[in-house]
Amino acid sequence: MNTTDPIADYLTRVRNAIRARHKRVDIPASNVKRAMTKILVDQKFLSGYTEISDNKQGVLRVTLKYTEGINAISGLSRISKPGLRVYSAAEELPRVLNGMGVALISTSKGIMTEKEARANRMGGEVLCHVW
Repeated sequence: MNTTDPIADYLTRVRNAIRARHKRVDIPASNVKRAMTKILVDQKFLSGYTEISDNKQGVLRVTLKYTEGINAISGLSRISKPGLRVYSAAEELPRVLNGMGVALISTSKGIMTEKEARANRMGGEVLCHVW
């Protein structure tokens, strides 16, 4: 299936798996999705992931994190879209729920959280918010 916005597809697959109370979700792999998944695992929103190779691009098997039946992710939203890109300078990077959530920023040094981008004094494209 050909999608015009693979990041929105990634977020939608995770959101749908959370609502259906699945333990894991399979997502077509790409470098951006790998970086986003690694950050979400480091930030304790996901419990882990494995990469399954096939004869195409590969699949990321993402394991969702539940604590006493409640998912660690309560919301996902795509900010920068293909029709309207949203960029932010280092001083103007967004804070999600006053620091309780995380914004993923695509910078010239790769994808990182808004806290890391602010510490490195780097701006970039605001990909999504996770809380």
